[in-house]
Amino acid sequence: MRKQKGFSLIELLIVVAIILIIAAIAIPNLLRARMAANESSAVASIRTINTGMITYNSSYPTVGYATTLAALGGVAPCTPSSTTACLIDSVLSAGTKSGYTFRATGAGGPPTGIYFAAGVPVTLNQTGTRSFCAFEDAVVRTQPTGAAIGTETACQALAPLQ
Repeated sequence: MRKQKGFSLIELLIVVAIILIIAAIAIPNLLRARMAANESSAVASIRTINTGMITYNSSYPTVGYATTLAALGGVAPCTPSSTTACLIDSVLSAGTKSGYTFRATGAGGPPTGIYFAAGVPVTLNQTGTRSFCAFEDAVVRTQPTGAAIGTETACQALAPLQ
């Protein structure tokens, strides 16, 4: 008999099994890292909305805070006005970014004296596990369960982000 070169079926099955074990360990870590990145992006987006609201209020004092998220943004090329202030990017002003859905509303006035912004995971436990919100004090607060935050009063009751 001649000596044949190559791998036996058993050797190939062992290599495939090792690759599957490594993948089983790596994929959950990748998903957790993606959720953490989405949550970080959501916090940054809430901070961007806070900055946009304060700038909008300073730029249009007779209007006050923006009444909608869309009023803070605008499609490029953007011409600043009280309906499209060009203060945040068009993706965020559309309401969905990095696995989170955002909304911002202003009320009172005229001029609009209060605002409330919130970000909620699109799919709980897949795109994120926590919800975030802020209002006029510009402190980002977190809802650890990921539930929707419906009002400014509900946001005020939450703990600030640590």
